[in-house]
Amino acid sequence: MKKRFLIIVEGDADKKFLKDYYHHLFLENAPSNSIIHTGELKKETGGYNKVTYEINLHQMRINSDQGGINLVIFDADENIEARRKELLSIKDRYGVDFELFLLPNDKDAGALEDLLENIINPNNQPIFDCWEGYEKELVKLDIPGRTPPPLTTPAKKTKIYGYLEALLGETKSQKELIKEPNRDYENAQHWNLDVEYLGALKGFLERNFKE
Repeated sequence: MKKRFLIIVEGDADKKFLKDYYHHLFLENAPSNSIIHTGELKKETGGYNKVTYEINLHQMRINSDQGGINLVIFDADENIEARRKELLSIKDRYGVDFELFLLPNDKDAGALEDLLENIINPNNQPIFDCWEGYEKELVKLDIPGRTPPPLTTPAKKTKIYGYLEALLGETKSQKELIKEPNRDYENAQHWNLDVEYLGALKGFLERNFKE
């Protein structure tokens, strides 16, 4: 039996990934409202800086009072140690307790999209190879009137979107499956949730859910 828990993430994409990965690991759905993003309770978009909304702090305090564990799973972004220090300081400043994991693997800079690049079905690697070729060619272009060069490389979110768009069909229902809240990370044709790269996240979840 697992402990009562509350997982707080940054946005819809993280929430859907964690829900699917939880189901994959534990062969059951996460309890209702046990995985939320930072803006969700105020019906806003998420973001790491919204974790200190009083409504989120209140949820963590209630969960702790009821014997549960709080897990904060955010992007490391450009400087993982600075982000870790910033988030851990919230514990003392606001009187809350939580365990922290920084995506993609709790040791490198990056974000959810970096994790996703490392868990694709290897049969689909040619899609990313083509994308990388596109990025290399893009920076070589000189477009008149475009200042300054080089051209902007599309964001990593766009890369993941393009990956799924290439694999899914062209119907409206298929296009809906590309959107962050609708993705199926348990679709083995697209993703591999058993790769070694997920070992750190798997260990973090299993360790904290043990009674």
